[in-house]
Amino acid sequence: MNTLPSKPTADTLSIILPALNEEKGLSELLPSLLKFYKDAEIIVVDSGSTDSTTQIAKDNGVKIVAMPYAYGNGAAIKSGIRAASGELLILMDADGQHKVEDISKLLQRIDQGYDMAVGARHSSTQATFGRRIANTIYNRFASWMTNRKIEDLTSGMRAVKSRYAREFLHLYPNGFSYPTTITMAFFRSGLSVSYVPIKAGVRKGSSHINPLRDGIRFLLIIFKIGTLYSPLKVFMPLSLIHFLAALGYYGYTFITMHRLTNMSVILFSISSLIFLMGLLSEQITNLYYAIHQQDR
Repeated sequence: MNTLPSKPTADTLSIILPALNEEKGLSELLPSLLKFYKDAEIIVVDSGSTDSTTQIAKDNGVKIVAMPYAYGNGAAIKSGIRAASGELLILMDADGQHKVEDISKLLQRIDQGYDMAVGARHSSTQATFGRRIANTIYNRFASWMTNRKIEDLTSGMRAVKSRYAREFLHLYPNGFSYPTTITMAFFRSGLSVSYVPIKAGVRKGSSHINPLRDGIRFLLIIFKIGTLYSPLKVFMPLSLIHFLAALGYYGYTFITMHRLTNMSVILFSISSLIFLMGLLSEQITNLYYAIHQQDR
């Protein structure tokens, strides 16, 4: 399937770079992008930078989307998607971690018929040991949810068909977990996703991730994965745990006191409520994606 022209233009390819104080990364990345993709639309979304990020973008003659303050990485991506005119989008970080030469690998997968191609970082190139452990947990949990191998759930480098990226735009959070949201939305909607091995470099400048604040937010990603894909897969185990606890406690009180206690009744009730909540969430999720598939 041949979907890409031999020479991408602004109408066919948009490269979106969310940037918050990324003068060091952009000073190296933009000249490299212009060397290989000078006819493509290159968009720098300046998320309230206080350094020379905007000036560097101006000096390189690329399109600038200016935000008055830092809404978050996801908000910058959404602004870039809204401003893009290309049929295909390249989403990548502006901090120098992602390599320009990897773009062609992603585009080749799109050319093969995939709706989204994701750069899967080798574990040795991910920032810290803690981040590697967290990403491994996310990947395995998401793979279990989707019954598909997800190699890098949180990768910020991906190529995606713009019409599908816009379809789920309202779902993307303003923070750092937009890659999780778009990945799970694609799988849930039956769109095709391919992973391309890449090696991430060392970022230029300081990280914008706060370990405590964003650590808590990333824990919530687990629950977001469940609600986006198959809520019952999350609610059912919780319901079963409470049911077994109620059954075990009832067995204990029946043997020792020969009666059904209030605690057993409460645990049985909680188990039923969790199951019904999961069932309702599953129906809402099915309805939501069914409506969007009809509109596609």
